[in-house]
Amino acid sequence: MSDLRIDAATVADLPAVLDFWKVAAEGASISDDLAGVERLHARDPDALLLARRGGALVGTVIAGFDGWRCHLYRLAVHPERRRQGIGAALLSAAEERFSALGGRRADAMVLDRNTPAHGAWQAGGYHPEDHWTRWVKPLNG
Repeated sequence: MSDLRIDAATVADLPAVLDFWKVAAEGASISDDLAGVERLHARDPDALLLARRGGALVGTVIAGFDGWRCHLYRLAVHPERRRQGIGAALLSAAEERFSALGGRRADAMVLDRNTPAHGAWQAGGYHPEDHWTRWVKPLNG
């Protein structure tokens, strides 16, 4: 694992991240476009963490902190690189970021149908809360 590097994404990385998510992420988000990730990067340039091995992008996680809560999105590891500790390393880096910012609890958006990911989240110490339901409303404009 010593050759694994985790750093914040740069603006130049963003198109490659979008391509990576098409291969490695489960499902698509309404904000999975260049304008969406550029807004994320402009607002919080350290939120999108990238894992690289040998210079190749092998994993991502968005570790967003709004000043009150810590939110995890887009934990994705390349299908050929899974079960090598990359997801765990990304979660550890995200949690270190949250702690440095004063965060006290992290939550993650995990698709119910993405059962292969559930084990990874459980291994990281996360669990579903059955007393919450996510309510959403797409915004136009």
